[in-house]
Amino acid sequence: MRQGGLVSQRPSASGRLANGAIGQPASDWEQRYRRTVITTDAVTTAIVVAAIGGFFGARDAANWHEKWGILAFGTELLVLGSLAVNRSWAPAVLGQGAEEFRRLGRALFTATVVLALGGIALTSRNIKLWIFVAIPAIALVTMTARYLLRLRLHRQRNEGRCLRPVLAAGSPATLRDLINRTRRFPHLGWRVDAVCTTDGRGLEGGRLDGVPVVGRLADVAGHVRRDGYRVVAITPDPHWSPDRLQRLAWNLEGSDAEMVVAPVLMEVAGPRLHVDAVLGIPLLRVSMPTFTGGRRAVKGVVDRLGAAFLLVLFAPLMLLVGLLVLVDSRGGVLYRQRRVGKDGREFTILKFRTMVDGADRARAGLAALNEGAGPLFKLRRDPRVTRVGAVLRRYSLDELPQLFNVLTGSMSLVGPRPPLPEESASYGPDIRRRLLVKPGLTGLWQISGRSDLSWDEAVRLDLRYVEDWSLALDAVILWKTLRAVLHGQGAY
Repeated sequence: MRQGGLVSQRPSASGRLANGAIGQPASDWEQRYRRTVITTDAVTTAIVVAAIGGFFGARDAANWHEKWGILAFGTELLVLGSLAVNRSWAPAVLGQGAEEFRRLGRALFTATVVLALGGIALTSRNIKLWIFVAIPAIALVTMTARYLLRLRLHRQRNEGRCLRPVLAAGSPATLRDLINRTRRFPHLGWRVDAVCTTDGRGLEGGRLDGVPVVGRLADVAGHVRRDGYRVVAITPDPHWSPDRLQRLAWNLEGSDAEMVVAPVLMEVAGPRLHVDAVLGIPLLRVSMPTFTGGRRAVKGVVDRLGAAFLLVLFAPLMLLVGLLVLVDSRGGVLYRQRRVGKDGREFTILKFRTMVDGADRARAGLAALNEGAGPLFKLRRDPRVTRVGAVLRRYSLDELPQLFNVLTGSMSLVGPRPPLPEESASYGPDIRRRLLVKPGLTGLWQISGRSDLSWDEAVRLDLRYVEDWSLALDAVILWKTLRAVLHGQGAY
């Protein structure tokens, strides 16, 4: 279930609704979390600016106030002002997806541009230090601090705290899907506390998957006013005509609830989805996915530079792993296998060998024990896997040689899972869209459970990446891959 078409409602100055009812304020934890983020940004920025100004200004103590003190103070005010203007502290984005870091990056870029223009206007010789040292340092420190705060928030949400109470309204089937997704991913911060259906009845004695059915779809606004839900999630149902949705939005005016409408036409989100007003009609505009052009060229450059850097960084580890593979069992260090890449072109993928020599020939005898999803062949306790190989697979160390595939251009750092030729031969037209981009060393499948995923879920994640790809999404996936690898979930 994708949530789109966001309509945020805010309380009036008096805190009352149009009908005189009192709107519910934001939860205490939301206010505390926002204050914590603002304070952290201000303190970390001040520390970075003071450290840089103090270190470089010590060499010119006589003119420290004129040359360094004013610039340091001005840089901090500029950064904090840019964060406020770019709405980097908006409660709707704090702790939610990549948008929080996108706004943070945009704010720091804006501060850099303004600082550069100010330096040109004032002909300051010291401005380069603040542009090329201070702002990047502030970005590194503030983004790290934001990430640590988010980890703490997610831990609290996994314990059932710091969740936004949700009233969901729609058909029973779509409501069940939403309920299951919020339970599977509590870190997103939603808790469906009540639902409304067309007839106001549940399927289990007034309940739907354990959630109470509190009324009919026409009663949504009244329940929000009375019980103070923070999110009103509208899922597909024939009841929801444009007039009824608009009337519901009007009835929610002045409350502190967000009205979130799930589009029913297609599963598209991210940078491809835009809301435009055409002839006075609000329309969702879906731009075409980009498979070529400037952004793809940037991705190619980042892939190769990143692969080269990681190969240098992990060279000692790769040498050690190679020696362990040789000592543990007979056979070569590397395992070569044909895979299908972009546009159906085959290439040879490289891995550290994790199985005994001749494992491919023994696969036919294990076919009856296959535990893989769809056309995949997987065994949780594969007898062909060596002792060293089991450790390598658990922490994905066997995939490090694929950095050479990324360096040579047959793979990307982030992308869909590279399929086997016999697997891709069975693809239908929809699934073949996975082959419109380069396969990746990691991807949404890697950070979402790997081999524990069902075949349909793995395909859905790959197609979502193909359709909604962005550089920001790549950065988030790469960051989350480290945690997924350390936990070893779904790796066998």
